[in-house]
Amino acid sequence: MDNKNKTISGFSKLSKRGKIKWVTEHFTEDPVQVTHVLTSWWHPDDEQQRLLDGFSENTLSNFPMPFGVAPNFLINGRVYAVPMVIEESSVVAAASSAAKYWLDRGGFHAEVLGTKKIGQVHFSWGGDVRKLESVFEDLKTELRQDASPITANMEKRGGGITGIELVNLTHLEPGYFQLKISFETCDSMGANFINSVLESFAKTLDRFITTHPIFDEGDERDVAVIMSILSNYTPECLVRAWVECPVEALGPFADGLEAATLAEKFRKAVRIAHLDPHRAATHNKGIFNGVDAVVLATANDFRAVEACGHTYAARDGQYRSLSHCTIENSIFRFWLDIPLALGTVGGLTKLHPIAKLSLELLGHPSAEELMMIIACTGLAQNFAAVRSLVTTGIQSGHMKMHLANILNHLGANAAEAEEAMQFFEGRTVSFTGVREYLEGMRAKVEV
Repeated sequence: MDNKNKTISGFSKLSKRGKIKWVTEHFTEDPVQVTHVLTSWWHPDDEQQRLLDGFSENTLSNFPMPFGVAPNFLINGRVYAVPMVIEESSVVAAASSAAKYWLDRGGFHAEVLGTKKIGQVHFSWGGDVRKLESVFEDLKTELRQDASPITANMEKRGGGITGIELVNLTHLEPGYFQLKISFETCDSMGANFINSVLESFAKTLDRFITTHPIFDEGDERDVAVIMSILSNYTPECLVRAWVECPVEALGPFADGLEAATLAEKFRKAVRIAHLDPHRAATHNKGIFNGVDAVVLATANDFRAVEACGHTYAARDGQYRSLSHCTIENSIFRFWLDIPLALGTVGGLTKLHPIAKLSLELLGHPSAEELMMIIACTGLAQNFAAVRSLVTTGIQSGHMKMHLANILNHLGANAAEAEEAMQFFEGRTVSFTGVREYLEGMRAKVEV
């Protein structure tokens, strides 16, 4: 293997076509065909393409994802058509089905329980912590003063720094301390704001300790800032979404399953996801099917949302379901608590044209309203998945999507796809079986 010819210096300085030429010549078997594929997905509007290229680095092309909506979401008395970006069609179908189902049963309810976000300055210091604690109020004053040019605009909007705490972790790692800072960032996700404040705090901390007369010359003035960064774990930036109705209002289900039986099977299924991490991982993945799709559609950070949600699911030391279900006094209640740090201003939310459209479809929501919409979408997806699992099984919906993917792969036209869909209704779907069916169908046409 000739690795030498597969490395390059100054790749980022090449033009986009130059990057494509180099990549295709060194890493693909058919550079002409691959170049055609990459350039065929460029946006026809040069200005729009320039905007998209600017979202990332070393961009060669675009990677389109389906943009759809799940209608009939009644949330806190208001109806939404929720935008979703996801490649798994059954997710949008399931969310839409659950939204329609609960539309006649009071809809979804949601409330924001908190919006606190966290940042940390991690530092090493070998001084007397009692001295630092005795002058900590003075340090906090200087931290705020030095960061005031950064925080002024956020404070005008009602946000800013809401708390500064000294955390002593020397029992875990010698000399390890944190400044733990809480923030309110209003309608922005706030990552850049928080990190800018933290880097200002780091400089102030260093100056304070190295110059304050309370600290002795030598080790007590030797402070080393390790890093200053926001935390994506925001357990107090929390939203709750729920649905509830009398058990009898759940109605009869597939295979003659009565409402009371369905409710109890559903409750046990959710309970299992609290007890068994193997089930909890798949259960919560279903929640994030809905959550991530709306997070993506609104150009928020789905990776941060996922990291936070999964950490929250393991907050007591075992990974558990994010959703809960109870049946009390003949009332079925299904709810979800999930931390969501989101923004509706800043970042890509106003730059990406489809993200702007998503927010318009949702009525230009505040960050708190978007938190509630996304939590309800995750709950809807979870409800639909668990309902399928305890009634008809999950495969009927998945197999329809699987069949469609196979038909696309085999180049089936619209008429062939429609006939195949009818033929495989209720039958086992496999790649070989679908290929043989198509070959037989085409052979008859040729004859």
